[in-house]
Amino acid sequence: MANSTTSPKGREENRANPAMEKAKDMASQAMDKVKEGASSVGDMVSHAASNVGKSAEHLTASAGSSLRNLGDSLSHNAPQEGVLGQASQAVASTLRDSGRYIEDAGLSGMAEDMTDLIRRNPVPAILVGLGIGFLIGRALRS
Repeated sequence: MANSTTSPKGREENRANPAMEKAKDMASQAMDKVKEGASSVGDMVSHAASNVGKSAEHLTASAGSSLRNLGDSLSHNAPQEGVLGQASQAVASTLRDSGRYIEDAGLSGMAEDMTDLIRRNPVPAILVGLGIGFLIGRALRS
């Protein structure tokens, strides 16, 4: 004759199964919340980095505009004739051209141009880097 009552061990397992299922569900929900939070934090960091990049580009364009305006101002206020006039006009022209380049290219364009320059001239780029490193080392040692 079969025993219709469940053993004490079986009753404990029956009570443990719903508890285990509930714990698994809660852990799954917690993992989902963590994933959502991580995604949200990732989105915020990406947005902040994008804003920093835009700010840097804007500041670079602003600096280029200021440099160009300085060249214009120098051109109008400096002497126009003689050796001093030629020198001041050359400096003003260089400032205007540099300002236009910085304003148009922006930070990312200047970085691309620098990368291209280094690729075309790797040995001089290394020598310049070593020279700058040497000068910085000397300045910090003093």
